[in-house]
Amino acid sequence: MSAAKGQRGLGGPPADERGRGFRAVGVAVSKLGAPILARRGGGLLVRLKTNWPAIVGADWAGVSWPVSLSRDGGLKLRVAPTAALELQHRAPLTIERINVFFGRHAVTRLILVQGPLPLCTAPSAPAAAPLVTGNTETFEERLDGISDPELRRALRQLGHTVIAASR
Repeated sequence: MSAAKGQRGLGGPPADERGRGFRAVGVAVSKLGAPILARRGGGLLVRLKTNWPAIVGADWAGVSWPVSLSRDGGLKLRVAPTAALELQHRAPLTIERINVFFGRHAVTRLILVQGPLPLCTAPSAPAAAPLVTGNTETFEERLDGISDPELRRALRQLGHTVIAASR
C-alpha cells in the first residue's frame, strides 16, 4: 500500500486533519464556561474571593469571607462573631467598595452569618531553639552596653532567632 497524502499512518488522523497538534484544554474550557458563570454570578464570586483582602482591606478580610452571591445581589458573608456588629454598621461602605471594584452594582445587600471562617489562620512562628551556653554569654555581654530595655529585648530576640537559624 502506498503512503498517499491524507492516508492514515500508524492509526492517527490524516495529516491534513491534524491541525497544529495538541492544544491546551484550559482555553477551550474557559471559553465554554465563561457565559455560564457570568449568568449564574459564579465569575463574580470567584473574583470577589480572590481579591477579598484588596477590596475590603486586610483587617476586614481577616474577620469575614464571601460565601455566596445571589441573583438579586445579596452577598452572604461568613463573619467572626466579634466583628459582626461593626461590619453590619459598615455594610453600606463595604457594598460601595465591592461595587466600585466591579465597576457596576453587583451587590445590593449583605447577609451576615456569624461563625468560624473557612480559612485557617496563619501558622505561628516556631519557638526559637535555646542557645548554647558559650554563645549566650558572649551574646549577653554585647547587649549589656544598650541602655534602652525595649531595644535590648528586641535585639536579644533577634539574636536568638539568627543564631538558632544558623545552626
